[in-house]
Amino acid sequence: MSQRLTEKQRAVLDFIAERVEEGREWPSYDDFKREFGYKSSNSVTQNLKALAKKGYLIKTQAGYQLPPENRRESESAIPVLGEITAGVLQEAVGANLGNITLGTIFPSLDRIFALRVRGQSMIGADIHDGDYVLLVDDDIPNGGIGAVLYDGETSLKRVYMDYGGLRLEPANPEFDDIRIDPDIFEEVKILGRYIGHVNKQGLYRTPSTHQISTRNYSPFKRDLWPSA
Repeated sequence: MSQRLTEKQRAVLDFIAERVEEGREWPSYDDFKREFGYKSSNSVTQNLKALAKKGYLIKTQAGYQLPPENRRESESAIPVLGEITAGVLQEAVGANLGNITLGTIFPSLDRIFALRVRGQSMIGADIHDGDYVLLVDDDIPNGGIGAVLYDGETSLKRVYMDYGGLRLEPANPEFDDIRIDPDIFEEVKILGRYIGHVNKQGLYRTPSTHQISTRNYSPFKRDLWPSA
């Protein structure tokens, strides 16, 4: 693109690109007015037309879009092409409402990592050998699934906490619980909270739950332990 942008046009383009990168809806005319202090919609239209004329935007039947080379988000982003009613039938209306990105699906993307599962101790939770579990660097709720490091070994289990210590419960009756006494609790490290898994069939998310911290529990702070 050889045609240079004015300072205002560059600001408008950056505003659009940031919204799209975040997976939010394409800015409305009111959004542009609030952001840049425009008094009329005509000012918005003129800037959009100028960006399209210079090749920085593409005009479609649904509105304007960023060309691929101007998109900051991943190429695997999913375009949102309009809205659909979940109530009574109504006319379908197409529109460019931005994109769904990994950042949209996982707001804490910078704290998420994956581990490949080896074994079948969690098949009752539909987590199988070879799946990739998605973990976030966070506390595990009581009864929630998470990755735990203990005695130099890692394990993916449901984690329960009471006055007797930790109980790591598999989701397969062929495997035994792992029990960890409070007096060696400091040897346990929570690696991450399970938030979903990926396999050839697709992406599976776990429902959000109330979180109970396991990181600060210790036999020396009995008041922090949940009731038995």
